[in-house]
Amino acid sequence: MYLLIILVLPFIGSLIASLLPASQRKLHALLAGAVALLCAFFTLTYAPAVFNGQTILFSSEWIPAYGIDFTLRMDGFAWLFSLIVSGMGALIALYAHYYLSPQDPARRFFAFLQAFMGSMLGVVISGNLIQLVVFWELTSLSSFMLIAYWYHRRDARRGARMSLVITGGGGLCLLAGVLMMGQVAGSYDLGTVLQAREQIQSHHWYPILLALIALGALTKSAQFPFHVWLPRAMAAPTPVSAYLHSATMVKMGVFLLARFWPVMSGTPEWMWVISGAGLISLTLGAYVATFQRDMKGVLAYSTISHLGLITLLLGLSTPMALVAAVFHIINHATFKASLFMAAGIVDHETGTRNLNRLSGLRHYMPITATLACVAAASMAGVPLLNGFLSKEMFFTETMFASNGDAFSKALPIMAVIASVFSVAYSLRFISQVFFGPPTKSLPREPHEPPKLMLIPSAILVFICLIVGIFPSYTVGPLLHTAVFSILGAETPEYSLHVWHGFNLPLIMSIIATLGGMMLIWVLNRYRKGRSDRAPLIYQINGRRIFEWLMGWIEAGADFVINYSYSARLQRQVLLIILATLAVALLPLSRGSWFAIEQLSAIDPLFALMWVAGAACALAAAYYAKFHRPAALLLSGGAGLVTSLSYAWLSAPDLALTQLAVEVVTVVLILLGLRWLPKRVPLPDGLGISRARARFRRTRDLLVAILGGSGLAALAFAMMTRPQPDGVSSFLVEKALPLGGGANVVNVILVDFRGFDTFGEITVLGVVALSVYALLRRFRPPVETVAAPLTRRQNQQDVLHTTFEEPDPNALLPEGIMKIPALLTRLLLPIAALISIYFLLRGHNLPGGGFVGGLIMATAIILQYMVGGIVWVESRPLIQPQTWIALGMLTAGVSAMLVWFYAKPFLSAQNWDIALPWLGTIHTSSALLFDIGVYMLVVGSTVLMLVAIAHQSLRFYRKLPSIQKALKNKQEA
Repeated sequence: MYLLIILVLPFIGSLIASLLPASQRKLHALLAGAVALLCAFFTLTYAPAVFNGQTILFSSEWIPAYGIDFTLRMDGFAWLFSLIVSGMGALIALYAHYYLSPQDPARRFFAFLQAFMGSMLGVVISGNLIQLVVFWELTSLSSFMLIAYWYHRRDARRGARMSLVITGGGGLCLLAGVLMMGQVAGSYDLGTVLQAREQIQSHHWYPILLALIALGALTKSAQFPFHVWLPRAMAAPTPVSAYLHSATMVKMGVFLLARFWPVMSGTPEWMWVISGAGLISLTLGAYVATFQRDMKGVLAYSTISHLGLITLLLGLSTPMALVAAVFHIINHATFKASLFMAAGIVDHETGTRNLNRLSGLRHYMPITATLACVAAASMAGVPLLNGFLSKEMFFTETMFASNGDAFSKALPIMAVIASVFSVAYSLRFISQVFFGPPTKSLPREPHEPPKLMLIPSAILVFICLIVGIFPSYTVGPLLHTAVFSILGAETPEYSLHVWHGFNLPLIMSIIATLGGMMLIWVLNRYRKGRSDRAPLIYQINGRRIFEWLMGWIEAGADFVINYSYSARLQRQVLLIILATLAVALLPLSRGSWFAIEQLSAIDPLFALMWVAGAACALAAAYYAKFHRPAALLLSGGAGLVTSLSYAWLSAPDLALTQLAVEVVTVVLILLGLRWLPKRVPLPDGLGISRARARFRRTRDLLVAILGGSGLAALAFAMMTRPQPDGVSSFLVEKALPLGGGANVVNVILVDFRGFDTFGEITVLGVVALSVYALLRRFRPPVETVAAPLTRRQNQQDVLHTTFEEPDPNALLPEGIMKIPALLTRLLLPIAALISIYFLLRGHNLPGGGFVGGLIMATAIILQYMVGGIVWVESRPLIQPQTWIALGMLTAGVSAMLVWFYAKPFLSAQNWDIALPWLGTIHTSSALLFDIGVYMLVVGSTVLMLVAIAHQSLRFYRKLPSIQKALKNKQEA
């Protein structure tokens, strides 16, 4: 149970932080620190179990249809990383409290920080591959928010964008990789996958699997060629850099490689891809870090180098290399986070991080200088510090990894060269900042920070010392537990001692140290003032390459849009229909659609009805050129025939829905016709334009015939193929026992395919809000409103139009004008009762929430036609936005309500409620879902009615002033 608490606690803390007052900075830091300490405490409670080699599991059903469970898994490796994430989070919370200025929004910072902590813990303890990828992407999103924390700065925005694009793209590759891995292994459970080594490596998908997973890991750990995002992410506040970019997030890539090491390693492809990327990152990062001018720039490129060292070790595929990699993960987290904190303190207290401007700060900041010197010495691999031990193990593994090829032979040499630069940039980092003569040209007078701000760095430096001096007693048990959880019985024998004798790794270390000291002496002597430009490669700018690639992608998108997009709706519809036709033709390559056995005779009355519907459709197409209202009414006639066809074929639900939809849409489109531009006839003499228009109409006619024929053929194929045990028979048989309803159509909508219905009503609500948001910003052309009001259709110029007094019934159809307003308004309560009747009976008889909502919406539209929009707005119960929101909320609550009964999302739960005088009433959660659909349909329809019809009312109100203005203009 503690596993779930460890995962959920940071997200709860993030939510609480977002609700706390922004001014309570100390409270925010205290909350974040307490959450991190509690996570560390609950992690430590599992120490006895993981030290005994046990794996703690927590599992709950998640997607049972695909056999995917929500699983949390704590073994020795996950326990170690959980301890690093939570323990480092507590130190960062304390450090950030003093680092952030009073003007910085602490609420936003600590809310995102805790969300990131929870995402990291989710990755570490996930026991399911799909679940791991979900939290993996959450780390990218939350780190994006933290990097862009100072969003008023351009470099922060650009750095956050670069990190999100690269790591998010890698996350998508990882998703594809784990989906394939789960298919190969037969399960997405991590424990099962880790036992499928032979099955995965022998599969022909293995190279693709390796490439996809490597892309996910290398992008997250900033390995070549994806390393460019990490230096640009240094625009984040230093606590973010210390947490994300040294101790936690960038470690996720190597964590993933180590996690999949038992099933993916040991092949030539693994060694070349992983070790190759690691070797390049190791040397390139160390080389570029030596010439950086910014303190955080040095640390960023050194992080790339050290992560390359870990990646190189993991790619060697030997058990001892894995031990060295895990050991260096621990060591790097301690000394690099401490160095980032030191850089933040220097920047905070002096106002600059420029190495060329800093000097002699040991005189002003002796404690900070001491802590930074020890951490930098550990990074350089000085004896009696933890960095020295893992560097010695690294040298040893590069020597014993040789298998005769040129790559293996070059490894020890490249390792020494990279270590030379590591010593050089570590020495330069310390010497230029804390030694030398005291500088006087700083933005602020340097001084020691508050003592509590130094505590996190001091704790990490103490760990560097104690591990370096007593490795077997301090880090030994943790390292063994983590490695054993990965290797199991293959865990090698090794010793963690400071002195292993005078051997070749020690000689390599001495050469690296002396070489680094000599290199920094040469640089200080011959390149003073130009040390920010790395020779040979300084003209290669990763940011410019990334921006060029993004620009190329955007240019390609613009090219596609320019040749596929048009402001004309006809062209867009044409492209959609052509693409649909192309996709629909693909199944024909596998055989025929049709399996006709015997066709029944066609009823003459049914055929006559369809002839009438086809005539309405053709007439609507003909009248659309010069009489839009007539075309709309004729299309409604075709819809009426469709509704009768549903009733003929024993589908009363579809018939009712189609009929209600036709009534509502005809009225709404009729109101919307005034928004369309007037048709402008082509003048004489434009033969080319006339020919082009004729060609376009012919083309559209052919496409329409093809589209309609294809849809008819598809429907015919589906209805004529034999289905003795198909989907339809299953739905008919299982509607009542599984869905609790006799109306099969309604059970499908609210239960079997409830997720589709939930998505459809969401789209309907979004469309209604979009129509309202768009139309309230525009006005229809004046002449399209004024002309009907004047009843002088022969006038073309509104300036020469003579307006009459406004008639309240001017916009109403002739039939409506003859209906007494009182009688029309009496229809509303009757229609409301009918709509509720259809709503309540929909689960067993024709009806449902959609039909009931349309009936209610039709009644409201009828009231509008009598009373106008004033009547709609004057009714406090008719608030369409509120109805949409309540409908979505009700449908969502009904969908999740069944979780309390251990049922999947959107399943139906039945209840028998005993009420006095009424007896026992049978009800279901499907009714609550239908009520949500009902409310959303009513709200969406009324909102679109308000949006489309509201402008005519405004014109009515302003008509006298418009008449006066036009009259004055005519007289002038």
